[in-house]
Amino acid sequence: MASRQERRVRRARRRSQRSDLGARIVAALPAIAFALFIVAEGGIVFVLALVAVGALALAELYRMTERARPVHLAGYLGLAGLLLAAHYGDQYQLLLALALCVPLTFLVAVRRRRREHVAYGVAVTLFGLLWVGVALAHAVLLRDLEHGGGLVLDVLIGTFVGDTAAYLGGRSWGRRPLAPTISPNKTLEGLVTGIVAGGLAFWLFAVGYQDWFKGTDALIMGFSVALVGPVGDLFESLIKRDLHVKDSGTVFGAHGGVLDRLDAVFFTAVTGYYVARAVGFGA
Repeated sequence: MASRQERRVRRARRRSQRSDLGARIVAALPAIAFALFIVAEGGIVFVLALVAVGALALAELYRMTERARPVHLAGYLGLAGLLLAAHYGDQYQLLLALALCVPLTFLVAVRRRRREHVAYGVAVTLFGLLWVGVALAHAVLLRDLEHGGGLVLDVLIGTFVGDTAAYLGGRSWGRRPLAPTISPNKTLEGLVTGIVAGGLAFWLFAVGYQDWFKGTDALIMGFSVALVGPVGDLFESLIKRDLHVKDSGTVFGAHGGVLDRLDAVFFTAVTGYYVARAVGFGA
């Protein structure tokens, strides 16, 4: 039998988990309301809202990499161009806009009076556009598909339920480290919990509230999203560890910045779009 001390430790851990989870939910409520509004509106409202969100994310990245002197203006202009190209065009126009980001970054960078470390600045700028801009452009492509509003909600539900379940599963019974050199607190048990919970949450919401979604398609898409979400989380953890940064920003107070909250979404939005097209959703 467990000793009295062990029981006290377990009770304290459960109280801490409930308190932390409650704080996470409260902090997320404004963001949830914002997401529901822009997804429901769609169109140019959705695009401009994501431009604003993306600009905040890029600002966090540029602040973390300020020693490289990123080309801020080119990054923000490129971000807007990528999202507008996705909305008014298709994948071809998105690729064209991405290609144009290279000369755009050059033209802005070459006008600087000080050009020390310009190669690093250009590299960081284009990295941000690939990581943040292309991902959010795919969110626009996904929203513009048939039943796009519902698909975006499904992806967000699968992503955030999976992330929360992974956190709780890891705190409750996590034993085996997943990637100790990148993110020491993540465990294999938390990963499995998050994948199962995220995939099932996607599937349950899709088949329960969306009569246009086939159950098999929802299962395929749900588990694809749930599998990719942790990769996005680890990706950002790797970047922050390399830059010796704990949180990317303070937009969400103690719960970090935009990059911290959307790291998984930057991967699941892309996955969600291509899997949705693969199972038959058209523009």
